[in-house]
Amino acid sequence: MKLTVIIPTLNEGKLIDGLLTQLCKIESSNVAEIIVVDGGSSDDTIAKVAKHDVKLIKSSAGRAKQMNKAAEESIGDTLYFIHADTRPLGSFPADIMKALDEGYHIGCYRFKFDSKNLRLKINSFFTRMNVLMMRGGDQTLFITKRFFNELNGFDESYVIMEDFDLIRRARKLRKFKIIDKSVSVSARKYKKNAYLKVQVVNLLAFLMFYCGTAPHKIRQMYHRFLKF
Repeated sequence: MKLTVIIPTLNEGKLIDGLLTQLCKIESSNVAEIIVVDGGSSDDTIAKVAKHDVKLIKSSAGRAKQMNKAAEESIGDTLYFIHADTRPLGSFPADIMKALDEGYHIGCYRFKFDSKNLRLKINSFFTRMNVLMMRGGDQTLFITKRFFNELNGFDESYVIMEDFDLIRRARKLRKFKIIDKSVSVSARKYKKNAYLKVQVVNLLAFLMFYCGTAPHKIRQMYHRFLKF
């Protein structure tokens, strides 16, 4: 089994170099390629990506669209989606292969924030729970390409919460694996917004998603109340 690592970007010049430097140091025969799929960055993201031995794909903006496009052009048997502000573990090729050997077709890691804030540590603790509300793209997501295609990939109408939608559909058909290790996630959203405000907005976004609110309305609410 070969892995394709897929990283969607949009103006991630401050973070993408560090992530790619880390990924390119990982030596594993299971990693077939690393794809950065950019949604039209206006900063130096493209220049930073060009410094590394990775595949760059340009796409229209929208994380679901970007990740679908990269999946279409991938050569791996299994897809591993990583956000630019996440730092995966060096053991991810072996961890994912082990999960596949156990019969899982989809799964993720727990996560921890790159912060010593006690409240964020409590947030991180709950990512070990196998419930949809505790999921999200920040935890990184692996899925076999066959199963991804069976699900018709990400629903591109989801301009936000696209990862929740995919996982919700997947869990109806397959067991979902939570790898008993934690990736590191940037706490940048909490540095720009009050902790309680982020918590309330995240909860409201999930409830709107769960109740079937149109994705563009969820995004409008999310961007209205939070700074990015």
